[in-house]
Formats: sequence, C-alpha cells, structure tokens
Amino acid sequence: MRWQAITVLGIPQGYEHGLTWIKPSFLWMMYRCGWAMKEGQETVLAVEITRQGFDWALANAELSHYERGVHPDLATWQRNLRHAPARVQWDPERDLHLNRLPYRSLQLGLAGEAARRYADEWTVAIRDVTPLAREIHELVRSGRDEDAVRLLPEEAPYAAPGTVPASG
Repeated sequence: MRWQAITVLGIPQGYEHGLTWIKPSFLWMMYRCGWAMKEGQETVLAVEITRQGFDWALANAELSHYERGVHPDLATWQRNLRHAPARVQWDPERDLHLNRLPYRSLQLGLAGEAARRYADEWTVAIRDVTPLAREIHELVRSGRDEDAVRLLPEEAPYAAPGTVPASG
C-alpha cells in the first residue's frame, strides 16, 4: 500500500507542473495529516499501485535537493530535476506518537508523465482509511499503545531494483 492524503485521479487542466506525493509510511502520513484532523486533510486514502509503476517512478526520479557527492555539480542536478518526472525526498520516519525516529522514509513526488501514469495505469485500488487513522489515534490518545500498534498496517522494507536516489 502507498499511503497518501487526498489525491485526485486524473490530472486537472494545468496541474502538470504540480506534484502528487506517494507516502509509503502510514505513520509519516499520520504526522503529515495530523491523524486526518488537519484542515483540508480530513480524508486519508490508501492508494495501491502496481510494483511496476512504483519501480518506474523510482528509476526515473531525481533527489529533491542538491547533495554534494551524490550529484556531479549543482547545474547538473538542477537540469536533471527539471526534466525528471519524479523526485525522491527522504523525511524522518515517525513513531506512534509522531516523534522523529533516527531513520528516514521515502516520499516520492510525481509530476507530468509519472502523475498521468499513476492516475491512468498504475492505480489498482483506493480505500478510505480515515476511520482506521482516527481509531488508532484515539487508542494512542487514551494510552493504549499496544492496541494501536496491532491496528497499524503491515509495512516491510521495499527491495527496489537498481538504484534509488539516496541522500549521501
């Protein structure tokens, strides 16, 4: 599953330059949307996409920020980023209380061709997981962490083929 706050399937006119973000970590998504309580983010959808599509996006992605030692120079990175249909960003993973953990989770931004393919080819299923998010949040708020953990979606490390843009 790829966890994502509301996404629009089908790219609206003029949206080609915006990004649609895939957030594979449920708890990072809960941090981002405030357990589906932040204004404008009250709905959380689990969007299942094909592995082939996800792998294509990774293979065609560029890091969202310049990093010396990863990129030959700033100009090359800027040129690659402008032309990349996807971008990779690594953000701190979150625990059940949405505190930072010492490792990072992938965020994958899609634009142009990647966003169109995501909407038209890669999407397999969409589920509203807002009730699950709110149930887990209520358990956490009431100090029932063990019960909350049992409800978390199963997540496993993703064995990506080839090279995934990574921070140095």
